[in-house]
Amino acid sequence: MTSLPIPMAIELRGLTFRYPTGRVALDDVRCAIAPGERVAVVGPSGAGKSTLLMHLNGLLPMPSVATDDTVQVFIQSLGVTKGRLRDVRRQIGFLFQDPDDQLFCPTVREDVAFGPLNLGLDQAEVLVRVDQSLIAVGLPEHGPRNPAQLSTGERKRVCLAGVLACDPVMLVLDEPTSNLDPRARRQLLEILRRFPGTQIIATHDLDFALELCPRVLVLDGGKLQADGPVEQVLANPNLMERHGLEVPWRLRAV
Repeated sequence: MTSLPIPMAIELRGLTFRYPTGRVALDDVRCAIAPGERVAVVGPSGAGKSTLLMHLNGLLPMPSVATDDTVQVFIQSLGVTKGRLRDVRRQIGFLFQDPDDQLFCPTVREDVAFGPLNLGLDQAEVLVRVDQSLIAVGLPEHGPRNPAQLSTGERKRVCLAGVLACDPVMLVLDEPTSNLDPRARRQLLEILRRFPGTQIIATHDLDFALELCPRVLVLDGGKLQADGPVEQVLANPNLMERHGLEVPWRLRAV
């Protein structure tokens, strides 16, 4: 008996996007990411990395009515259109670069509970998820605290706890290590290694990409310039130079 193909976690089918100013941010980006893959997206500033991530969660304009032939982004085989946003967003945990974009409640516990409550879960289930998520990010005692009084690394972990409390099947993270000290960076890396689902991570931290992601996409000028094993791609000096990047020290020939 022929087995059915496994649906991709993420499919980009010629993703193209132009901002109202006329600038083309993404130009015919095509790739597929399998369930459970961890994939880094790297490139110079302005390459289109954040724009790509926002399309995965339907945060940028899209057709209100579309067919599978015209939809450019699929999450768990669901086309990302206005009519499907609720179902798509149930699949994805999105972590913004700036934790202050996600934290707005008086206490950590309320912030972490916000997402599950909006999913319609009952109070008892939400409380369990909040406790489990704070334990998962190493902040079990921080529930009563005001997020504004925490360090940047702690606030990012609170944001991640809020994401995990929604029980997503994939994580989409935009520059998760920016402004983190080495200890906070290591803690974040350990948390992400334990997450079993799909991860796509836009980052300027190429060493972080090496440590976490077996696969990397190089984006520049809105175009997908390379897609392959992380050590092979990031060790290519000509490719890296062409796209405003540098080979990480650990991959440089001695």
